[in-house]
Order: sequence, then structure tokens, then C-alpha cells
Amino acid sequence: MIGCRRTLVSPSQNNKFSGSINGEDLLKRATNGNLLVFELIHRGAMEASAKLYCELFKKCTNEGKIEEGEMVRNHFLTSRFQNSSVLQNMVINLYAKVGNMELARKVFDEMIHRDMVSYTMLVSGYSQNNECKQALKVYKDMVKTGFRPNRFTLSSALKAAGAMEGDEMGRIIHCSCVKDGYDQNVYVGTALIDMYTRYKRMGDAKLIFDGLKTRNEVCWNALISGYAREGEAPEALQVFRDMKRGGFDPTDFTYSSIFAACAEAGASEPGKWVHADMLKSGMNLVAFVGNTLLRMYGKGGSIVDAKKIFDRLVNKELVSWNSMLTAYAQHGFGNEAVNLFEEMLSHGYKPDQITFLGVLSACSHAGLLDKGLHYFESMSEFSLEPEITHYVTLVDLLGRAGELDRAMGYIKQMKIHPTVDIWKALLAACRMHKNMELGVFAADRIFELDPYDSGPHVLLSNMYASAGKLREAVRVRRVMSNGGVKKEPGCSWVEIGNSVHVFVANDVSHPQRDEIRVVWEKLREESKKLGYVVDTTHAVWGGDEKEKEEMLQWHSEKLALAFALTNTSPGVPISIKKNIRVCGDCHNAFKFVSRLVEREIILRDTRRFHHFRDGCCSCGDFW
Repeated sequence: MIGCRRTLVSPSQNNKFSGSINGEDLLKRATNGNLLVFELIHRGAMEASAKLYCELFKKCTNEGKIEEGEMVRNHFLTSRFQNSSVLQNMVINLYAKVGNMELARKVFDEMIHRDMVSYTMLVSGYSQNNECKQALKVYKDMVKTGFRPNRFTLSSALKAAGAMEGDEMGRIIHCSCVKDGYDQNVYVGTALIDMYTRYKRMGDAKLIFDGLKTRNEVCWNALISGYAREGEAPEALQVFRDMKRGGFDPTDFTYSSIFAACAEAGASEPGKWVHADMLKSGMNLVAFVGNTLLRMYGKGGSIVDAKKIFDRLVNKELVSWNSMLTAYAQHGFGNEAVNLFEEMLSHGYKPDQITFLGVLSACSHAGLLDKGLHYFESMSEFSLEPEITHYVTLVDLLGRAGELDRAMGYIKQMKIHPTVDIWKALLAACRMHKNMELGVFAADRIFELDPYDSGPHVLLSNMYASAGKLREAVRVRRVMSNGGVKKEPGCSWVEIGNSVHVFVANDVSHPQRDEIRVVWEKLREESKKLGYVVDTTHAVWGGDEKEKEEMLQWHSEKLALAFALTNTSPGVPISIKKNIRVCGDCHNAFKFVSRLVEREIILRDTRRFHHFRDGCCSCGDFW
């Protein structure tokens, strides 16, 4: 409590003042709009002191009250404490915390006596407000002046250094940490770990982590989040296990980082284990953790689980809606995405660029042409300009629907110069609808912009081959060979337990290769009895029909499916991933197999997820 020298008249309680001010009333206003505490000082009921100003600045900073902070500063500048470096440092901190670094710097520059805390407050402020170059400049000035940085200065400077492109300044500060004995400090050590993860030097980050004699949850999280950013899910999971074995409780940030790592790697099984651990801990599902968990299930193929998480989020953010829209788009659930988008609008959320990209992608994958065009045109209603990703999706939408001329019209009208991805989307549509002339035009534009991308070369070559123009097809392949363009080999993989099994076409390297082939032969024959007919049009290179049929039967996704059926229990859903677009014949075969084995088969290719169940695919044969 801040005491008064005597009882004063107050507007409340019959104009009687209690004789003291509680800490919670320090920023209370008087009837004239001024702070009550200054009115009391003016009337002589209280005496200004360094302690009082200290308490006032601290409360303004903690509560983010910039207007009241200005009032305190103006009063402070008229007092006998105006040159107190301690109080001036608190003013710098106040401005830095509310993001006004211009005023923070002004106070710093006007100080008569600066100390190490003054420099530290300014370095920290710049660093916290992502003005990293300025933070490092002040740090250098501080060192030149002769001040020795403390752990707070070093931690803030390291954070700023981690945001720079090069690592030179970071290594210099690291040397200072070692020289002054701060490298073993857990806070400085954590900043070092985070800095090296930002430089993508995970080995150095791990060395620093291993060398710390004392650890806390923050340094564990720094290493886990570093692995997560680099997409190294197995390493992030191992550190998570070590963290728990070391007796540390994971935080919201820990779980969010792990879910993000699993999402990027498509590792839903270990992600489910971590989710179960979070539920067991009794931790509430806060929004930012729920968003990453939602993305993990969406990218892992569990769209039902993703929707469950979305429904359980109490305070949904725009990111939550965007994540669910993206998941629906990836899985080809167009109508569900449209309904969710309309529901989002009804709740008063304003869509952003990501929102529209999600709903446009969903419309494209589901063939909802009119809806997609409507949403594209409606972006202007929300003061949003389409970006290149929106145009790519629009061309894809029109192309899938066979509206190739309209797609070309939009490309010509674009305010942005068409990129490789625009022409790729048009080329894929031309391949689908057998428009050779426009396809060649799109391919030429791609070769001008990116001559070393193998995908368009292969697509154009296959277009020629499908049209019976083998000479042109061979010419394209020869251009690839002479130009050093190598075709990315198609492969499929399936995760069983903690192991990932990878297959390529005609794979004979797997230890279970004989069993796999026997299983697939049986599935093929049983599928034929149900009506499966091998579509040899997808084997553009080969001899007669029999040779083509044989080539198609040993595609990587079919081998992965046979392996998964052999090594999992009946009824368990199967999840397979492929690094290129799924073959049309394989897609057809999977439908029949799902009916035969009475299991859901989830296949993720570069385009989307396919959910095969009871002889049907969620894409409705539109992909």
C-alpha cells in the first residue's frame, strides 16, 4: 500500500479518503481525468518518491497502459528524480513493451547517465519487436562503450542474431558467452540453442543442449521446436521422450511443436501417442495447440479426428477455421468445405488469403466449378487481391472442368506475371482433356522458366505417347537426357509400427517380396471377378497389351498395399503415401480391393487424399 500523509476529501464515500492507496488503485483516475495519485501529491496528501514512480511505471508496463504511462512520465520529468537512470530505464522498458521503439530510443538518447541496464532494455526491446538489426547495433555500441553484457543482454542479442541471414554475429556473441562464463547459464544456453536451430545447424544446437548442466522446460522446448521446424519428426519425438524421462512436464508449446513436426512428416501414429499423453496429463486443449493437432490429423489422413478436434475447440480463431478448410480441401471434401466457409462467415469471421485458398482448393478437388468461381470473384468484397496461389487454383479448377479456354483467358488477364505453377496447372489439364496444342504451348512456357523440372517433360512426353506420336515423345525424352534432367522415380511408403517401408515399381529388394507378389496376384484375380479391368492406357510406354498390363501390376502403390494387408490386422485402416500423382489404374484397383478386404484404404499423393471404402473413392473419380 502507498501511504498518504493525511486523510483527504475524496469524491467517493461521502467525500472522505481512506488515507492510503492500494496497489490496484494506483492508476485510478480523478474526476478531472488526471491520475488520482498525482492529485493527492498536488494537494500535499502524498509525497512523490522514487519508489512511487517505480511502482507506477511497473504497473503501466504490466498492464500495457500507455496513456497512463505518458501521464506518469510527464509528472516524473517535473520531479527531482528526472535524471534517475533506474526510472529512465523503466520508461525505456515501458515503451519497448508496448512496441513503441521510437520513443524508447528517444528516452535512451536523452539520458545523461546510461548504465548496462539501459543498453539491455534497449537491446531487449528491439529484439522483442523484431527490429533485429537495431538490436545488434545497440549491442555492438554497448560493447564498444566498455559495458560487459549480462545474461539478459546476451539472451536478447542471441535472439536477434538468430533472425539474421548469416551466422557471423551469432558466433561472435557465442564467443562472448563462453569468455564471460555464461554458456552454462540455462537462459543464455536456451537462446544459443534457439539461435543455432534458426541457422538450421541442429548438430550445434544439440551439442549446446547436451553441454548444459542445468535444464528447464524452455531449453527442451527450444530443441524440440527446432527439430519440428526442420521437419525432423523422429528427432523431435526422441527429445520429447527424453524430456519426460528426465522428469520435465511438457507444456502447451511442447505439444504444439510435436504435433507440428508430425504434421509435416505425415507421422500420425506417433502423433496419436503424444495426443494420448496430453489427454492423460489433464491439460486443456488451448487454441494454438488445437490448431496444430487439427493440422496433424488432417495431413495424416484422419479427417474424422481433425473434425473432432475442431468441434472441441472452445475459442476458435481464424487459424482454426483455415486449418479445417485446408484439411477438407486436401481430402477432397468440397461440399463440407463450402458449408464450413459459410458457417465461418455467419459467425462474423473475416476470411483472409489462406481462407480463400482453402475453399478454392476444395472446390477444385470436388469439381464445384460455379462455387469456386463465385468465391474467387468475391475476394474483392473483403478487400483481398488474389495472389499467384489463388490463380493457380483457379486455373486448376477450370482445367479439371475442361474449361481450358476460360483458364487461358484468366491467365491473360492476370495482373501478376504467370509463374511455372500456373503453366503446370494448365499443362495437367491439357493432359487430362487431351488438348495437345495448348499443352505444348504451356509446356514451352514451363521450359522457359524452369528447364530442369522433370515433371512437365514427363507429362508432355506421355501426352505425345498417348496420342500415338511416339517420335515426338522420344524427342522430349532425349531433350531431358541431353539437358541432364532426371525423372524423379515414383515411390510409395507405408508406416507399420515405428518402421517406414518404401517401395518403387517392380521392387524386388524388400525381404517380403515373394509374399507381397503372391498377395497382389490373388487380389488382382479376385478383383477381376468383381469387374476390375486393367486400364492399359496408363502404360504409355510398353509393348503389346499383355506387357502393358504386366507393367501396371507392379506399381509401387500396389506393392505397398499388398505389404500393408499382409502386416496389419483385419479391419484396421491402411494409410499409404506416394511422392507423385497416383496412377489411374492403381486408383481403380484400390476401389475393388477396398471392397474385397472390407477395409478403408487411405492414399495420399501429391494432389490430395483418396479414401477408398466399399468399392468407392472419396474423390468420386475426379482428381
